[in-house]
Amino acid sequence: MGAAGTETVVYTDGSCLGNPGPGGWAWAVPDGPFASGADPRSTNQRMEITAVVRALGAIEGPVHVRSDSTYVVNCFRDRWWEGWRRRGWRNSAGKPVANRDLWEPLLELALDPEREVRFSWVKGHSGDEMNDRVDLLAVEAASAQQGVSGDHCVP
Repeated sequence: MGAAGTETVVYTDGSCLGNPGPGGWAWAVPDGPFASGADPRSTNQRMEITAVVRALGAIEGPVHVRSDSTYVVNCFRDRWWEGWRRRGWRNSAGKPVANRDLWEPLLELALDPEREVRFSWVKGHSGDEMNDRVDLLAVEAASAQQGVSGDHCVP
């Protein structure tokens, strides 16, 4: 996984039972490793970001993140982070950027000049096998407030 030059595809998802409420996050590589975890009081957006932070922290080399979160994907596709940094971590309305405590470590991982990280959006609940798998893992983690991990993710 993640050998030099070989891009690893990883699916990520976050879930929250209530918003805020008990949260869960998950990531999985097709036919590869996976992990999930929980937070007793979170939001869906925080769990979406956490899933990507955990995935990028666990996977070496080039990564293609597939997420059903427009919040996460658009941050990179539309380069929201550039404006946030330029404005001193204020959004376009002049308010503090929500979830900065998670965005900062994500940006450090995703913008690492030593590896390529790219993002693409996948429609949730649309029959994409791996998106459905990480959704299930995230919901299970939120419900049980306990994560799982393994070496081989089977959809």
